[in-house]
This record gives sequence, C-alpha cells and structure tokens, in this order.
Amino acid sequence: DPDVDAVYIGSPHDGHCAHTLLCLAHGKHVLCEKPLALGAAQGEAMIAAARERGLALMEAVWTRFLPSVAKARALVEAGAIGELRMIQADFGFRAAFDPHSRLFDPARGGGALLDLGIYPVNLAVMLAGAPVEIVSSANRGATGVDVEDAFILRHARGELSVLTAALTVDTPREAHLLGTGGRLTLAHPWWAGTRLVHTDAAGAVHTHDLPHRGGGYTHEAEAFMALIRNGKVESPVMPWDHSLAVLRVMDALRGEWGVRYPGENP
Repeated sequence: DPDVDAVYIGSPHDGHCAHTLLCLAHGKHVLCEKPLALGAAQGEAMIAAARERGLALMEAVWTRFLPSVAKARALVEAGAIGELRMIQADFGFRAAFDPHSRLFDPARGGGALLDLGIYPVNLAVMLAGAPVEIVSSANRGATGVDVEDAFILRHARGELSVLTAALTVDTPREAHLLGTGGRLTLAHPWWAGTRLVHTDAAGAVHTHDLPHRGGGYTHEAEAFMALIRNGKVESPVMPWDHSLAVLRVMDALRGEWGVRYPGENP
C-alpha cells in the first residue's frame, strides 16, 4: 500500500523478527514492540535490514519516552544524586497459569524475562550501559519458561543493578536510583508512572508529578514520527546498540537458566 509509511508490530514475541523484516522489505518504517526480537541474533538481522534500506526501526520501549523517566534520566546525568551506584527495579504480577497463553508458551517467547524483566533490564542499560558481569537465578514453570527471576548486573563503572521479575507474585513495581548524593524513586507502576520522588543529599524530598498523554504511548509515537519526518533511521532515545545490549543480557540470562525458544535463530 503506497499510502502506508510505517507499521507498528504488535504481534507476540515470536513474530517480531519475521514481521519486521517483511515490512522493511516492502519499504515501510517499523516501530516494533518490545522485545525487539527473541534474541540478539534476530535483532542484529533486523537492524542490518533497516540500515541497508535506509528505513527507521525503533524498539517500542514506551517507558523511555515518558516524562517521568526522561526527567529521572536528566537528573542522573546532571549529577542531582551524585554518582549513580545502584539501581533497584522490579516487575511482577500473578498470572493464572495457562500452558497455551503467550506468557507461558515457549514457542511464543513466553516467560517473565522477555515480557516483564525487559523493563528493569532496559532501565539499567539506559542509565549505566551494558553490563560487564551478570549473576542470576530463576525458577522455571511447568512449560519450561522462567516464572521467577532475580539477577544482578555489574556495569563498567562498578554500578550494580538488582532486578527481579515474576509471573507468580505481585511485586512493589518501583524503581530506585541510588547515588552518592541522593536517590530517585519512580513510583508504582514505575514503567508507566507519573510521579518521580527526588531525595537530595540533605534528606529533603522533592516530588515531581509528570503526567503522560495518550495512556503513555503518545510520547513514543511522536518520537517515532519525528524520526521519519527528519529522515533519521535510529532513535537517540532508544538506539540500536541499547536494544542489542538488552537482548544480549537476556540471552545470557536464559543461557544460565537453560531456557530456549524454538524459533530464536534468525
């Protein structure tokens, strides 16, 4: 359809790579739902196709574009909490077990990590870069996918990210950015939140209420449209190297846990 400029890929995880490559092959810019792919090998193939065709490709990590998260990132980069040393974040809820649900089906890329754990991993990579060391443990469910995950990432400057995800329990769903001169708290639910609390070095508390528009997705959509209008192929807020870094972290975690997906090779 010559009137279609871009396509949003919102299929289950196992369809992201094939559907993105199909759209790119037909000259369409692509906004692909997270995770960008089942694994880094697929992600690399998708990025290579976008680069070759000069088309915009962005992973739809809407959290990065929210006013609350953008403000937190700006405060960290400005040194408002001193030197960032630790990140604590979680995402968990109780999901009724159904072996045919995409949440529990390995053929669909099921499990807590790709659906929920990707949010805290993404936050850690955004603020501290790709990790240099990973320590983790997970419990696997009846279908073989991970249902309870706990992992620690150590980053290049020594920052530690302590992260959890689960399909069996309700977690606090908060994120805490801890620095040598204060801390930031992204309030529940942090990945879609509107409140940021800054506690400075003196213990004074500064609360920022930062509402989002369109249920939170408007900011991401506007950023993607701006890429296309400006002739850019890669987002500075959600760059390709960050998408690949997150996929590589999740590949490493699944490798430790023995979790594989039937269709994860490109």
